Amino acid sequence: MEIQIDLHTLKRAEERGTNEKEIHNVILTGTLIPAKYERKGKSKVYDFKQTRLNKYYEQKRVEVFYTTKGDKIITVTVYVFYGKWG
Repeated sequence: MEIQIDLHTLKRAEERGTNEKEIHNVILTGTLIPAKYERKGKSKVYDFKQTRLNKYYEQKRVEVFYTTKGDKIITVTVYVFYGKWG
């Protein structure tokens, strides 16, 4: 399937601390999560071990929400959460 990353998603990715490569990776290898409005969602936890906004975080969780049209995946938005999981 072709993945089309919307401009809105790229802007939010930059603001929230992720990038196009991670978005692709989440869509291809992430875990399904609930989504609203007939969209689909996937998430993946990455080791982070860095400081963001003056606070140190072990990991970050990237959540990508998208729709499908034919054989194309079109992103809607991306969220990034910082903390520690599992």
